[in-house]
Amino acid sequence: MVGFFIALLSGALMSIQGVFNSQVTKASGIWSASSFVQLSAFIVCIGAWLATDRSNLLKVFSVQPKYMLLGGVIGAFITYTVIKSMDLLGPARAVMLIVTAQLIVAYGIELFGLFQVEKQPWEWRKAIGMAVVIGGIILFKWK
Repeated sequence: MVGFFIALLSGALMSIQGVFNSQVTKASGIWSASSFVQLSAFIVCIGAWLATDRSNLLKVFSVQPKYMLLGGVIGAFITYTVIKSMDLLGPARAVMLIVTAQLIVAYGIELFGLFQVEKQPWEWRKAIGMAVVIGGIILFKWK
């Protein structure tokens, strides 16, 4: 149950962050705003690390396979694409499409067992659920 509430909080924070970042971009520029976002996140993470576990920071380099270290690089592009999509589509439409893409890609990762995730079997109910989400997008955009 805790995971459920954390996921809801994550979604809410992502939406709020996207709006904030879009406003910062209007005052500065997309790459300077993205840089500030990543830098401030780094500072918060270092502070949280200092306040909690203080494990060896270099242990991250022991991860296998090494391409798993690209999460930060992907994060920079996530920041960019969220800012740009919210600016072009507005918060509601952007988040709706972002979450739908997350759902489809996450199910594909599980279905094919990509990136060392345990492979899951095909389930019609999940495919139907995604079709309902896509139908919701069409309904939402319908004028």
